[in-house]
Amino acid sequence: MNTIGHFNSDLDLSFERLVSVNRQLIWRAWTEPEFLMKWFCPRPWKTIQCEIDLQSGGKFETTMQSPEGHKVLNQACYLAIVPFEKIIWTNALRPGYRPKSQEMEALPTTPNFQFTCVIELTEEGNQTRYRATVIHADRISCETHASMGFEAGWSKAFEQMIEAIECLN
Repeated sequence: MNTIGHFNSDLDLSFERLVSVNRQLIWRAWTEPEFLMKWFCPRPWKTIQCEIDLQSGGKFETTMQSPEGHKVLNQACYLAIVPFEKIIWTNALRPGYRPKSQEMEALPTTPNFQFTCVIELTEEGNQTRYRATVIHADRISCETHASMGFEAGWSKAFEQMIEAIECLN
């Protein structure tokens, strides 16, 4: 099942790594609020709140805080869940597939562009291929996300996730 269609380099950003970590542990890192809060945004930022209702239409909400105390609310809706393989969520919709309201979009504490994120976990021998694809509606949104440091930020958060997983052992 190809859920994201064709990758479009003008509209989509992708992050991929092959790691020697069990995909069930990466799944836990994405689906358990206390675990996700340990790694989700690149330090020195931190995730101070997380709510996960892991089902299609369920809520995925985080609040990130800058070192200066500025808070950024991210509220999204899960679109599809394939246990241990795929999570698809979007900030274009609120829980229950409710469209994002204009009032919510105007808040200074939320991202100012919409996107859909596809997290894919694939076993390759004793390793896991981790792929995150972020789909944007238009080129300006994609460029904005890229200029915010998409590659560096997702790389740092991924490293933090692996560190958090290693601390479980």
